[in-house]
Amino acid sequence: MIILVLGKGKTGSLVAQVARERGHSVRVLDVAENRGASALNGPNLAGVDVVIDFTNAEAALENMRAVLALGRSIVVGTTGWYAHLADMKALAIKRGGALLYGTNFSIGVQKLFSLTAELAKLEGYTFSISETHHQSKLDAPSGTAITLKQIIEAGQPGVDIEVTSHRVGDAKGEHIVTATGPDDILELRHDANNRKGFALGAVRAAEWLNGKSGAWEFREIFDQL
Repeated sequence: MIILVLGKGKTGSLVAQVARERGHSVRVLDVAENRGASALNGPNLAGVDVVIDFTNAEAALENMRAVLALGRSIVVGTTGWYAHLADMKALAIKRGGALLYGTNFSIGVQKLFSLTAELAKLEGYTFSISETHHQSKLDAPSGTAITLKQIIEAGQPGVDIEVTSHRVGDAKGEHIVTATGPDDILELRHDANNRKGFALGAVRAAEWLNGKSGAWEFREIFDQL
């Protein structure tokens, strides 16, 4: 495959490395090289199988519009743009493009989501979420914590789940779900040792998306990888 990675930050750079390790041809553009999605035109995307975006919310939205309008495929690991999700899904379907998005592309975190859904079925417990990331992470709570909150609230209708966010040093990402009952406490925890799990999941997502059209959340398809 030929993969175009948008974003030269810590995760984007690692995505490019992992994609090359898996035998793919890789091109990389940072935000400055692609202002307003200016580099995402027909000639530049000719031959590109899948675009992978790890930029920022504003840039990601512009990138999706450009890629999907051309009927091409994009994996989006950037969060903060979901108010426009319905529009992006509609654009993918209208133009025959492909969109795969997710708040976290780690397979381990996907398992955490599944286990949290089971935990949320408990009656008589109160739930809370704690998340810790590096100091330069802009959004708080994290997209992953928001997904965990949504999963628990789906299983506990009418309950607002508290999320506590911490920004510490170069923390790679920790998420803890706690269920406190009258007689015991249950805890689910995912602690990333490094960012490679996120990068590998994104590349595997691109491999899955290649040749398809439509729109999916990573949670829907990760068990097909």
